[in-house]
Amino acid sequence: MGLCKMSFALICLVGFALLQPTLAQDSPQDYLNAHNAARAAVGVRALTWDPNLAAYAQRYANSRKAKSSGDMSGTAAVNLFVSEKANYNYNSNTCAPNKVCGHYTQVVWRNSARVGCAKVRCNNGGTFIGCNYDPPGNYVGQKPY
Repeated sequence: MGLCKMSFALICLVGFALLQPTLAQDSPQDYLNAHNAARAAVGVRALTWDPNLAAYAQRYANSRKAKSSGDMSGTAAVNLFVSEKANYNYNSNTCAPNKVCGHYTQVVWRNSARVGCAKVRCNNGGTFIGCNYDPPGNYVGQKPY
């Protein structure tokens, strides 16, 4: 990672059932609010919305329409990214064994300044959500904040 112009975090829902109804929290501001709440919690500056990154995310999401099932709002997806914080050890800058934390570290990556996200309804009724970040993050050996 880190060699491409943008970094991408995504959530692909496979058989994921929400216990609460999904509200239409899919606006750019909804995505920003969820990202920036997590960033504020660790003292990192807020992101701004970038329509070019959102367009890139939308093209990628569109290409994945046949790949997932379940339903989730954009806000819930970002919150799922952020929930990986429980798997991240800041002191060692590692994920817990057999756990994922790279979505979280990208959300709070200190040098990222812009984000663009997209959601697509999959052919089977599911949801695919992805976000792009610029500058990208998750460089090996660097802490996110």
